[in-house]
Amino acid sequence: MNLFLLTTFTVLFNNPVNDSTIRKDSVIALPDRYLSQVKRKSEHVEAQVDKRTAQALDRFARQEKRMQAKLMKVDSTAAKRIFSQSIDSLKNMKAGLGRKVSGLTSNAGGAYMDTLQNSLKFLQGSNNVLSGGKLASATQSIDNLQNSLQQAEQVKAYLREQRQLLKQQLANYTGFGKELTNLNKEAYYYGQQLNEYKATLSDRKKAEEKALALLKTFPAYNNFIAQHSQFASLFSLIGTSSSNTNLAGLQTRSQVEQLVSQRMGNDPAAQQAVSQQMAQARSQINELKDKYSNLDNAGDMPDFKPNPMKTKSFLQRLEFGGNLQFQKNTSYYPTTTDIAGQVGYKFHKNGTVGVGVSYKLGMGTGWDHIAFTHQGVGLRSFVDWKLKGTFYVNGGFEENYLTAITNVSQLKDLSLWKGSALLGVSKKYKINAKLKGNLMVLYDFLASRSVPATSSFKVRIGYTM
Repeated sequence: MNLFLLTTFTVLFNNPVNDSTIRKDSVIALPDRYLSQVKRKSEHVEAQVDKRTAQALDRFARQEKRMQAKLMKVDSTAAKRIFSQSIDSLKNMKAGLGRKVSGLTSNAGGAYMDTLQNSLKFLQGSNNVLSGGKLASATQSIDNLQNSLQQAEQVKAYLREQRQLLKQQLANYTGFGKELTNLNKEAYYYGQQLNEYKATLSDRKKAEEKALALLKTFPAYNNFIAQHSQFASLFSLIGTSSSNTNLAGLQTRSQVEQLVSQRMGNDPAAQQAVSQQMAQARSQINELKDKYSNLDNAGDMPDFKPNPMKTKSFLQRLEFGGNLQFQKNTSYYPTTTDIAGQVGYKFHKNGTVGVGVSYKLGMGTGWDHIAFTHQGVGLRSFVDWKLKGTFYVNGGFEENYLTAITNVSQLKDLSLWKGSALLGVSKKYKINAKLKGNLMVLYDFLASRSVPATSSFKVRIGYTM
């Protein structure tokens, strides 16, 4: 049976002028799991957004209470005036989480959320067999998520403005630098966490990709998106070429240059000075954009060094991978291949710590004697730290059972396990969007103590994802 159960529905347009090329008996096949995935994912993200928003409001309120108590010792009147209303506002915002937001038309979920909402509206506007419970339920879940995201954007804006206001109001008082930095951290990481949730939402599953690709083959759907999508219609992105893009009211580069020339006159030195200053400004802006690509407001700029791993969940920090290690035959061992699997935890943007297991496969003593045998197993631990660019220092401890295995009970004999202390460098490179390769050269400081002795240098080829 096909992985996806296909549900067919007939599109009967309420307004036939939307697309005269599609007849009323047109049939579109969509994966049955499409609506289920949309509903499940939207409910999961909504719960995460509401939970994180409540945490941000609680933490901000607690920090303000501590600051109020500190200021009360110096100026009780100012403490009440500055903090009382803000603390009450934070409590009211938390109590209002989950309520319907009115008066907001912006799409807080971004382009993907906009496309998803309008795709469901398109389906709802057609008389089809999917317009029953599943479609209504998925649409309601998306609406609830959009409401939560809009509330989160309101909270984000309030925290940003309140932090800036407190900084101004407390300018004449000393000793609040640490507290203001903590507020900045909470507001910054809250915004970054929202971006993480939106990225999770935009990660389309196979059923979603298949459904949207199928819908895009129909001109009626494309016309509907062009007319109703906030993002697609902003610059007429669908159904028009770039040359027809409506930029009325926006100044072009030539107009700006002409205006500068009129103001500065024809002095070449003055024009060159202005050009240099503009180039420096563009360079600084581009540098900030690259460094803080997820910020959508200058007020969110952190006054501390952010930790990019702060908003990553435990599962998001895990890196799975494996590697191979070959060793030529000796008088004691046949030619072997170590096949290892590992899982690492990214504790820092530059560092990973992890564990792994390995299996030693014997392959005989040469081309004229190929034989596959069980030659041992191993337990590994490692630390990976970025040196510069794509080069890393890698080290760790391992325990290897270097005896042919005929019975699992042999592994209980600890005297047959040999330790290794490894240190070396690795070079990482990109294979594709989800897979990275690495080449490691390691030195075993305990190799000479093994009986029989093993090679001190080890070369491993691996990958992580």
